[in-house]
Amino acid sequence: MTRTVRGARRRAHRSLVPALGIVLLALAGCSDEDAPPVVAAGDVPSAAAATSVARTAAAPAAEGEVDVAALMSGQVLPDVVIGREDAPITIVEYASMTCDHCAAFHANTYPTLKRDYLDTGKAKLIVREFPFDPRAVAASMLARCTPGENGRTAMVDALFAQSESWAHADDAASRLLSIARMAGFTEESFRACLSNADLQAKVVATKDRGANEFGVDSTPTFFIDGRKYRGALPLEQMAAILDAAAE
Repeated sequence: MTRTVRGARRRAHRSLVPALGIVLLALAGCSDEDAPPVVAAGDVPSAAAATSVARTAAAPAAEGEVDVAALMSGQVLPDVVIGREDAPITIVEYASMTCDHCAAFHANTYPTLKRDYLDTGKAKLIVREFPFDPRAVAASMLARCTPGENGRTAMVDALFAQSESWAHADDAASRLLSIARMAGFTEESFRACLSNADLQAKVVATKDRGANEFGVDSTPTFFIDGRKYRGALPLEQMAAILDAAAE
């Protein structure tokens, strides 16, 4: 399942152009489909079970391919690599922070992907911004403003893990501020981040380039060594793709 761009673009794109004031966080997140339940990270299959499934699963067919050199160059925001810089396989994920399917992937597949492929040096992951609505822009900006060497990655993890508490809440501003405070933000630095017009423009530009140059029209969309896969790939499919790429 994926979050598609068509309806969300009509309702949200023009709202992304002005500088993002705190009032925009009160807007409801938008979705064009019913989202599946997000499974808790603790429900990820055991390592033994995951390995067994991965060995018997067939890798799904790619939906296309893009030039890897183009994909990896020209970003207006610096890529944040999860894993080793010299890992032989590169995974680029385009995600919206209010996308329930993206949150499901990060709850259900990402923990084992990180343990078995990213931490071991087999692959690296880059998560790029593809916001569907002002709340997703705001969350992406907060992640970019989070201090510390691993601040952005940690904030993305926290926002996905707690998405049910803020993404569709009536009072998203206070919910996001509570999450941000745990990462060291004050109310002043929180507001300053969300008023940064240059950062907002770069987040939106990242989305626009993904759509216009690489054909991203839904989230999550993955490029694995340039090959395109859409949807919240389950663990067995992701493992099969990565194992095939390593051969």
